[in-house]
Amino acid sequence: MQRGQQVLINGAAGGVGTFAVQVAKALGAEVTGVQSTRNLELVRSIGADHVIDYTSVDFTTLGTRYDVIVDNVGNHSLGQLLRALTPSGVYVGNTGGTPESGLNTRLMVETLVYKPFISQKLRSVLARPTRDDIETLANLMENGSVTPVVDRTYALAETAEALRHLETCRARGKIVVTVR
Repeated sequence: MQRGQQVLINGAAGGVGTFAVQVAKALGAEVTGVQSTRNLELVRSIGADHVIDYTSVDFTTLGTRYDVIVDNVGNHSLGQLLRALTPSGVYVGNTGGTPESGLNTRLMVETLVYKPFISQKLRSVLARPTRDDIETLANLMENGSVTPVVDRTYALAETAEALRHLETCRARGKIVVTVR
């Protein structure tokens, strides 16, 4: 992400999304967050310039094109997402997903099919952060540009409950398990 780019974060209120919104803003991007109605204000509060409520609007049909799409949800086909990208845009897909979305398998297959025929870049959220990456994130957190959003905190003995909550895909920000 770079200063002045148009960045869309699909799943902007989740654990990865809340960080992605704040990092993109700190790097000077114009950020659009996609999430449900109940999370509009949360995503605005962490810096999104624009918000889209996916329960009433499909961002892939609006005609707006983004330089970067970070997809934490996997609720669109790769073809739909590529139409929402600029010709030199970058799609960053989460390799996780739910059994219902089939995100892992579907996007891997679609990527293999599309990649030789498109100008856009396809990337995965799975990364190998460098020391510079970690230092940059640490600096953003130290200067207050990035603040973790915590949905709930659980004791270590409640880890199973924490995982059940996480599996609902309704967590707002991070789930924290404390060890005392």
